[in-house]
Amino acid sequence: MRILGIDPGIAIVGFGFIDKQGSKCIPVQYGCIQTEAHTPEEERLLHVYEGIVQLIDKYKPDAVALEKLFFNRNVTTAMSVGQARGVMVLAAAQRGLPISEYTPMQVKQAIVGYGKAEKRQVQEMTRMFLKLQAIPKPDDVADALAVAICHAHSYTLNSKLNEVLRS
Repeated sequence: MRILGIDPGIAIVGFGFIDKQGSKCIPVQYGCIQTEAHTPEEERLLHVYEGIVQLIDKYKPDAVALEKLFFNRNVTTAMSVGQARGVMVLAAAQRGLPISEYTPMQVKQAIVGYGKAEKRQVQEMTRMFLKLQAIPKPDDVADALAVAICHAHSYTLNSKLNEVLRS
């Protein structure tokens, strides 16, 4: 199963593709989509949308996992990120891909085993899970890979639960 993990943003969108093979998570490709700060918002949204569409078409994931938005005090930023997240969901939905969302606490729990883990702990565990030489940069990329790993773990658990419930 190939999973696309996304850390939504308007300036930087982190993405990470992993293949789940048995109990292993294997990195396929990861990086970020960046938009220019003083570009009109509609152009930034178009750039994010087109970038996600190109990635989906090239790497053909079976599922998409996004980090749920965390609303901070800056409402303007939250609105922009929400709109960017919307175009990402649209791109996945247009391709018929199942979409799952995870809170930062769920991702931390899945990666570190503790829902209030520090960002650095999550990044280091992500690096170790994927056997990477270094923590991917910027942070948004490591976060996207963590979301993909979280989905891989959750998908396995949910599949097993469904098997038990069906029997």
